Amino acid sequence: MRIPAEGMLLRVFIGESDRHNGRPLYEAIVNEARQRGLAGATVWKGFMGFGAHSRMHTVKILELSQDLPIVIEIVDATDKIEAFLPVLDGLVGEGLVTVEPARIILYRAPQQPRG
Repeated sequence: MRIPAEGMLLRVFIGESDRHNGRPLYEAIVNEARQRGLAGATVWKGFMGFGAHSRMHTVKILELSQDLPIVIEIVDATDKIEAFLPVLDGLVGEGLVTVEPARIILYRAPQQPRG
């Protein structure tokens, strides 16, 4: 798979407890990105943050943490990211989605065996 040198970085900020059809929202987003042929996705779990409601979400030793921040990052060609945005609109009920230009230096996928 080749990605042009200039692409886009898509970031989706959600909570760990966010769901879509009964499963974690981050799983639904990553699976949908894979099905649509995007180059790849990474899910990051934060240990502290707050969002639109200004409620602090944190990991504390003496208390059980709930709803930690989750960030999903996807880098691909601009047209593929833009085509994915309406899909996200249907998946993300509450959260933040950002895009920014990305200069892609290196992307190597495994070589397909010659047969």
